[in-house]
Amino acid sequence: MWSAEHTTPDAIEAAVRRLVNQRHSENGGLVPARALNMVTFVESRYSGEIANRLENVGRYHASRLVVLSYEPRRTSLDARVVVSSEGEPGDNELGLLRETVTVEIGERHLDDLVTIVDPLVVTDLATLVWSPHGHPEAVDELLELAQAVLVDSLDEPSWREAIGRACELRGRAYVVDLAWLRSTPWRERVAAAFDSPNMRAELRKIDTISVRHHPDSTVAAMLLVGWLASHLGWEVSPLRASGGALTGTAQVGEQVVRIRLERAPEQEVRGLESVAIATATGRRLGLKRGTGGLRARSRDAKGREHEWTILGASRGESGILGEGIRQSLLRDPTYGPALDAAETMTP
Repeated sequence: MWSAEHTTPDAIEAAVRRLVNQRHSENGGLVPARALNMVTFVESRYSGEIANRLENVGRYHASRLVVLSYEPRRTSLDARVVVSSEGEPGDNELGLLRETVTVEIGERHLDDLVTIVDPLVVTDLATLVWSPHGHPEAVDELLELAQAVLVDSLDEPSWREAIGRACELRGRAYVVDLAWLRSTPWRERVAAAFDSPNMRAELRKIDTISVRHHPDSTVAAMLLVGWLASHLGWEVSPLRASGGALTGTAQVGEQVVRIRLERAPEQEVRGLESVAIATATGRRLGLKRGTGGLRARSRDAKGREHEWTILGASRGESGILGEGIRQSLLRDPTYGPALDAAETMTP
């Protein structure tokens, strides 16, 4: 560990190199992890909370984490560097060193974010930017150094702004949206329900989709419907707002699909509450949030029903964040088209 007050970016970078070299000289099996830089802009009062969230992401830790801890009144540039490993490797074993650089900044430093961060990221590694408390101006500046940005559309002031912001960022970097990742179990189960050869034709006969969601999670419902629309070739149009619901239709060939997104004020946690899909042949599929997983219910064209529980469908917030970090090194081809469809459906 190293720390200093009134320091400079070059001094911080030199300290990182010195600590890494020191640990390697102590144990030659310790080598620096080299997969991903992650730059996090956080308000200083929440830095402990964010540290705990990042500590619980499992094996998906960034190789080098740069935390910009922001306190508006701060005038000095202070820093702390921690180089750590999980245990000491034995003979003929390797262990990974991970580097955490915390830089305490104030309002006077906001115009110099790129100058501060540039020496602190590992050259030739992908860089991910995350600002969990907003501050879009900081994200916009840091994108000069980054290839990916982590967002949570549920944290935007409104779902309309969330969709607009995600579309704007997507033109500049690869976007990883935690709101999208939370819907993964729902999308997986819908896809699985229509995966068998005899069910494929039913996809073209979907005539109704209804989604209930937490009042703050309209964007999650929009993305789920956008995912279906983009995959199935639905021609969507702006939905209509009426009370606590958004309603409208989509067109695919001669088939009209009725769409309804409805708030579920009784739901305590953010996200989706239920998804119901019906086809013109009388088939029904229902998914509903339940204890320990999703409760699924299906009915075939002859009226026969089947009900079961999908255990462990949720990975928890730490699992979602870890998956978001991992996704920054991948490329999900489904999110962009779903986002485009959601933008088209925005009233």
